[in-house]
Amino acid sequence: VQLQASGGGLVQAGNSLRLSCAASGRAFGSSHMGWFRQAPDKAREFVGSIDWSGKNTYYPDSVKGRFTVSRDNAKNTVYLQMNSLKPEDTATYYCAATTDGRLVSSATAGSIYTYADWGQGTLVTVSS
Repeated sequence: VQLQASGGGLVQAGNSLRLSCAASGRAFGSSHMGWFRQAPDKAREFVGSIDWSGKNTYYPDSVKGRFTVSRDNAKNTVYLQMNSLKPEDTATYYCAATTDGRLVSSATAGSIYTYADWGQGTLVTVSS
């Protein structure tokens, strides 16, 4: 599946931003979708994911309660709503898709190796 992330930009700390990821290609509805971020000189970090049905989401403690992942299968789009942004949230954000969402569990949703396809990334800068 081809992925196109958008919605990044410059925002002040405490404000919100919503990222979108439009998918095309094979059946989007069967894919588990994830969001990751990567700051300069740091490893890529998991920030949230959603299963194929949209009923189950997974988050690391670092963003739980502030970030929300959702999807609209009719639009082939997944979203990342980011609230109460902090300067340490500054990074390039990537969306990613699995080949078979049924194989993903809470134990594997946060691993970069779970995902087969990646978007190009969108930069989020949070100023203090």
